[in-house]
Amino acid sequence: MTRLIAAAGLLLLCGCVTAQVAIPPTQVADLERSLNGDERFLRVSMFLTPFFGDATRRLLTPVPPELVRLLDGTDGKPLKPGAVERTFPAGTKVRITKVEFPSAWVMTERVLYTPRSLVWLYLEVAGTPPHSPPAVLVLRPGLKTDQDFLAELERHLTREDQSRRLEGFSDGVREAIRTKAAVIDMPAEALEMAWGYPDSKRIDLVDTQRKETWRWGDGARTATLLDGRLTAFTGANGASSASSP
Repeated sequence: MTRLIAAAGLLLLCGCVTAQVAIPPTQVADLERSLNGDERFLRVSMFLTPFFGDATRRLLTPVPPELVRLLDGTDGKPLKPGAVERTFPAGTKVRITKVEFPSAWVMTERVLYTPRSLVWLYLEVAGTPPHSPPAVLVLRPGLKTDQDFLAELERHLTREDQSRRLEGFSDGVREAIRTKAAVIDMPAEALEMAWGYPDSKRIDLVDTQRKETWRWGDGARTATLLDGRLTAFTGANGASSASSP
C-alpha cells in the first residue's frame, strides 16, 4: 500500500506534463537496445551550455542559447538554457551512452525546469574532460515512429567520418564551421554543417541562377544562396551580411 501511495504521489508531481513523443513501446525498446553505445560523429557543429535548471547535465544544441525553443517559462516565453561554455565542430566523435524516452516515470525523475517531455540522448563527446557532466542532445517533439526518430537523429549525428568532407573546404569555411558562423560564398553543404538544417527551403529561378531562401524554425535565421553559394544571411548572433551587388 505504501508503495502504491508513493507511486501515485510521483505521478502527481508530473502535473499536467504530457510526453511529446508517441513512439510505440516496442519500437522504443528496439531503439534503446540498438543505439546504446553507438559511436557517431556530429553532423553539425554544436554549442555546449548549461541544462536549464539541472546542474548535473549539459545541453548540446545546434542553435545559440538565445534561439533555443525547448522549454517555456510560466510567462509563456522560451527559457534560455544558459551561456555557451564550449563549441564542438562538425566531425567531433561522440558515443551514445543512453537513449532516454519521456515515460511517466522518467518525467518524474527529471528536474522541473527542463524539457522533461522530450527524448534525451546522453553523449560522451570527444575532448570533454573526464568526469564532466553528461552532454544531452534533446530531440524535437512530435516523433511518432522509429523512422521519425532515426531521421531526426541523422540530422544531428552520423556514422560517417566527416573529415573528408571538411578537407574539401577552404580554411576560412572550415573555421566558420568550427565556430558555427556563416561567411559569404560558403557552399550550401558547409552552411548546413555550421548552422544545421533549415526547416524550409524556397527555390526560385532568377535568370539562369538557382536562388534558394533558407529559414530556420527559431524564426531568427535566414540565408540566401545563389547556385549553392551563400550570398546573404541574417540572425547569426544578431548579425547580418550580404555580398556586394
